[in-house]
Amino acid sequence: ENFARVCKGIYRSSFPRIDNFPFLKNLQLKSILCLIPEEYPIENEKFNKINNIKVYQIGLSGNKEPFVKIKPELITDALKILLNPENQPILIHCNRGKHRTGCVVGCIRRIQNWSQSMIFDEYRRYAYPKERPLDQQFIEMYDINDIRNYAIENNLSFKW
Repeated sequence: ENFARVCKGIYRSSFPRIDNFPFLKNLQLKSILCLIPEEYPIENEKFNKINNIKVYQIGLSGNKEPFVKIKPELITDALKILLNPENQPILIHCNRGKHRTGCVVGCIRRIQNWSQSMIFDEYRRYAYPKERPLDQQFIEMYDINDIRNYAIENNLSFKW
């Protein structure tokens, strides 16, 4: 569900299930970036270990009214993992591949200099039918300077 190639070396999806494992194996993933705080299922851990896939987990809370908001520093941490070519090809996922994954991908699109309307069109396509205005606001307001500076300091390019 919600699987797509974001750009070279980066994919997105909902939470991988056992019946997705053969497809994921074909992607020859080096890493997975999981955006949920819950424990990773044993079946997934076994699959990742057998296939030498490193799992990074950044437990994001979704943007929900009135008090839960994604912390920008956690998105920056996620982007640092994604930017590192040693982690690619990499799969980003949350539960449904909609909101948290959509925020990370939206920030990637900001770095890629996509127009705001194109970023939000993509976000809404994957988040449908439950688009969250707070997610779109987060994407718009996220300060990409920290991740740009990180890339410059570490000689990483944005060849996404």
